[in-house]
Amino acid sequence: MHKVTTIITTAGRPDETTYELAKAASDELGFPIVERKKRSISRMQNEYASDILVAGKERYELFRKGMDQPFFFHPNSAAFRLKRIVRGEMDPLIDASQLSAGDTFLDCTLGLASDSIIASYIIGEPGKCVGLEGDPTVAFLTKVGLGKFHTDSQTLAMAMKGIKVIHSEALTYLRTQADHSWDIVYIDPMFHAPIEESSNFTPLRQAGIHTTLTEEWMNEAFRVCKRRVVVKERYDAPVFDQFNLERIIRPNTKFHYGYLSK
Repeated sequence: MHKVTTIITTAGRPDETTYELAKAASDELGFPIVERKKRSISRMQNEYASDILVAGKERYELFRKGMDQPFFFHPNSAAFRLKRIVRGEMDPLIDASQLSAGDTFLDCTLGLASDSIIASYIIGEPGKCVGLEGDPTVAFLTKVGLGKFHTDSQTLAMAMKGIKVIHSEALTYLRTQADHSWDIVYIDPMFHAPIEESSNFTPLRQAGIHTTLTEEWMNEAFRVCKRRVVVKERYDAPVFDQFNLERIIRPNTKFHYGYLSK
């Protein structure tokens, strides 16, 4: 877990709205609120030796020490992936997981929820989509963002609101679940090496928890799944061979999907 202390402050020109947002974050996360007093984020980081969560009118932004860019919620690739699905094109996650309406989908590594948004759209209201995020601040930002991100796409908005975010380590949560209780268990650990072309994921790589897929994690996921455990990783990751995953080769792409079926 991330051990550095965090404080909450407002945007540069605070008002009643940003104060309320700061209080909401403080109530949820338990971090103290510190007056901005026109100070820069870097100055506050140095003065308090702390990470900074900024409550702005449009969004929360997390500034962790050493980060190149702030971390904030955005649906990222999910928006244009959804457009392609609506046009009738196949999405590689859906191909790997064989998801359909009414299924249950457990995302063990939620992050910004890009893949869960796709799953939520496919399974629809009859289904159940839950995302686990081990970092409490990332979980908070994603939960708030999924509910409040402004979009003109009703399809995207409904998909985002269909996801339940739970702050929990994946293995801890899996141990509480009954055998065969989820159709699909999905695991997208932080890639063992970054994909340089995917610069939009840099803040998440810097803010999120870095976990390694273990035998116990895979065993628990397989126990809990009803149909498949699906793993996404870089094409050269050892996990595909390590866990005997059925790999879906994706030419000219740097991440592949693998799965174990019941």
